[in-house]
Amino acid sequence: MRSRSDSAGVSLKPQVTLFLPISLTLLGLEVNQILRTTAQAPANPTPKPTAQEIIQAGEIRALPGTLNTIPVFNSNSPEWIKNEGILLSTFPPTGKKFSLPHLNYPFQGRFDLFAHHYTHTPKDLQTLYIGVMLHNPGRKSVTVNLLQGASYLMTEAPFVTLPPYIENNDGKAFSGPGARAVADVLRGVRQPDFPAKLVIAPGQTRMLLNHPIPVRDLEKPVNGRSSFFRLESSGKIYIASLAMFAKKNPDNRERQPNLGEWQALLNNGNFAGPRDKIPTPPDAVGGQLIYGRVAGVSQGSQWQAVLADNLGGTKPQLKIPQPGRAISYGLVTLRGGRLGTEQNQTAKMLVRYPDTAYEAHGNYGIEYKLTLPLQNSSKQTQTVSVTLETPLKEDKLSRGGIRFRKPSLDFPFFRGTVRVKYVDDRGKQIMRYVHLWHRTGQILEPLVKLKMPANSNRQVQVDVIYPPDSTPPHVVSVRTL
Repeated sequence: MRSRSDSAGVSLKPQVTLFLPISLTLLGLEVNQILRTTAQAPANPTPKPTAQEIIQAGEIRALPGTLNTIPVFNSNSPEWIKNEGILLSTFPPTGKKFSLPHLNYPFQGRFDLFAHHYTHTPKDLQTLYIGVMLHNPGRKSVTVNLLQGASYLMTEAPFVTLPPYIENNDGKAFSGPGARAVADVLRGVRQPDFPAKLVIAPGQTRMLLNHPIPVRDLEKPVNGRSSFFRLESSGKIYIASLAMFAKKNPDNRERQPNLGEWQALLNNGNFAGPRDKIPTPPDAVGGQLIYGRVAGVSQGSQWQAVLADNLGGTKPQLKIPQPGRAISYGLVTLRGGRLGTEQNQTAKMLVRYPDTAYEAHGNYGIEYKLTLPLQNSSKQTQTVSVTLETPLKEDKLSRGGIRFRKPSLDFPFFRGTVRVKYVDDRGKQIMRYVHLWHRTGQILEPLVKLKMPANSNRQVQVDVIYPPDSTPPHVVSVRTL
């Protein structure tokens, strides 16, 4: 569930929808009612303010560094589930009724797991369950350590409109299940209902996740679940995520599916549905760019970068810009949204289904650890700010710089928690967690503002696990005010 221009498609142009009379009937409105409402509207309605475009003075740079090589089990297709089945399986196809859903990719050592799915008005308002199975194919027991992990329903972390900044050291600010789950992991949390480790006997399977997405008692029967884990396995394992509706007891009450039922679905089931939009091939020229949803194993869980002018030097430093100007670094840039940097930060897919995304586009669940070694080499005290923000999306800069807008477009393009560390103007070491809720093109107050004396240095650290239900690209900007 994302903003208008989300990771399924790239168009940012306003959409005009024309409703035929039958559509008006379906909406519960009569044409005459629409005409009457129009006729009664004020003759001279208050005009909307004219939008003002702001071109940032300064430069934009590609982000130094690169993704690491830790694999990520990345289950996000289909996002909306109506038909139970296999969401993502890295099991071998041997012994399976349908071979195509099984990608034959073993995990060992460090890896991450991300699963993000919704249900809408299921038949008879059945509860949909999301199951994640871990299988040990070897002859020795395997221990899987759950380093951090969290899973939330949309009803536990609803999509709400929030102020641009909320201090979030207590973790109580959130705006969506995915954003809440990755914010927990950023804090080093493992939810209490997940064990510290799972020991899997030779040839056996354990359930990491067997959790419901209930809708029966909701005002609108729409709900979803987002789960994110950091894991480490002592030996080779295979993983599958699956969707199954609740089973019934003899008294007709719903119950949780058991391991045997999940195993039967894995062995005999096919893809869950309905399938999402087919993505645009990477070599396509022209036409609409459709990213698609991700289902596969992506490569890279973390991007570490020092934002500096002289990365090859013994002491990297970022010279602050001239007053009134900015230096911005692209964040989560991707095909069709590289902001003039020509840098695609998107994680590559090691294995994937043919009808799903060619890359992990949104980089959901990837941690960005950014160090800014600021230097004021001038002879005057300067006020410097650091801001994470969302300019208007472009691949190449059409106006010579990244663009913002007053008023901003009314779509939330970043909603999630970041961690900032710095020494404040009194010399005190500060660590803050801040929840951000930003519209695209929005002009923002700084995340951090510092007074830097002449010929001084100050370091700022910005860490964020890129939250699901955000829409890239973004920038981290350093400004001298």
